[in-house]
Amino acid sequence: MTADRSGPDRPGGFVEGDQVVARVDRVAHGGHCVARVDGQVVFVRHALPGELVTVSITEIRRGYLRAEAVAVHEAAPQRVTPPCPDAGPNRCGGCDLQHVSPAGQRQWKEAVLREQLLRLGGLSAAEVDALSVRVRELPGGPLGWRTRVRYAVDAADRAGLLKHRSHEVVPVRRCLIAHPRIQHQPVLSVTGRRWPGVDAVELVASGTGEVTVTPVPAGSTVPAGSTDRTSGPAVTGAGVGAAVTETALGRRWQLPAGAFWQVHPAAAETLADSVLDLLDPRDDESAWDLYGGAGLFAAAVAGRTGPRGRITLVESAPAAVSAARANLADLPQVEVVAARVEAALTRRRVTGPVDLVVLDPPRSGAGARVVRAITVAARRAVAYVACDPAAFARDVRTFTEYGWTLAELRGYDCFPMTQHVECVALLTPA
Repeated sequence: MTADRSGPDRPGGFVEGDQVVARVDRVAHGGHCVARVDGQVVFVRHALPGELVTVSITEIRRGYLRAEAVAVHEAAPQRVTPPCPDAGPNRCGGCDLQHVSPAGQRQWKEAVLREQLLRLGGLSAAEVDALSVRVRELPGGPLGWRTRVRYAVDAADRAGLLKHRSHEVVPVRRCLIAHPRIQHQPVLSVTGRRWPGVDAVELVASGTGEVTVTPVPAGSTVPAGSTDRTSGPAVTGAGVGAAVTETALGRRWQLPAGAFWQVHPAAAETLADSVLDLLDPRDDESAWDLYGGAGLFAAAVAGRTGPRGRITLVESAPAAVSAARANLADLPQVEVVAARVEAALTRRRVTGPVDLVVLDPPRSGAGARVVRAITVAARRAVAYVACDPAAFARDVRTFTEYGWTLAELRGYDCFPMTQHVECVALLTPA
């Protein structure tokens, strides 16, 4: 490391590419660990707490640095050899934790949940301890689980996966966390052919055995155009606006290939069962399903509240609204409202009181206005399905400010080999 280069744009005198030895401290949200070098905070990827590593500085920000661990001098017990040759520094950015054992990955995610609830959620250490937060393993193992994969296409029309915090496309032989039907598509050869006029290629392995391949035309944000649908080794046809079929809760779900569905084969059923277990819906109760998507949780709750229950699903994505109305047509007690959740609640398109709420917001969280509207209307309980620990913790703080309690929290490792974790929480009025 070269000294005496400090300045407002060079915290601590570092420049990108500098290498320095550091002792790694705790894990942090985002798939990295925290270290300190000459008093400077460094967020390090591909490291583990307690390790002594050489880090290469990749980004200089005001107040902190980002870095990659490029050599390990003292390894933690949880360190393993990444199964994928494309994982690691300056390679594919899709997997954050391939260097960590599966059990260690779940411990990592538990530590992140705890830290976010303490720092952003405003809970005390005793309150977090009482939750006994645990991230549970889903069936199927840490590889071959991802049923939806998006390959980026570079300027040379080659498909690959993106480097971490970059638009650079990394060529990969195959993605090991992708579902086997996606990995072993001999006809398609997604990464072995050119894709002119295409920004990305999206693959979906449906619950009924098909693989849908959708090129995303350049300049488009939504998959469109020709779609190949394959089952087994051969292309079976092509079409526009292709749909996929998923299965969960003893039902078949038809939805567009680009519409949201859980990417782990066991996740939809697992999360729905957890929501039912925590809410314990009763005959004739009313419920809101906010950010309801294609209707998974609405169908689950309706099965418990019965034909005289009243379920209101709110969703803004047109494709998801259409899918929900079609998939739940046999449940007349479910009303589907096409609107943004905040607008629906604050402009009185959806009104309380209501017994139960299922809250499954996007990664940014629900936000203070939505949480406040829920606390005013909900009488018994809220099941919060969270995909981002920081956004979840901020919403928990808002719930507690309005007198609600985080009564139970369950984590699920729906995204092995990555830093992402799914949670289902029970919130109740104090």
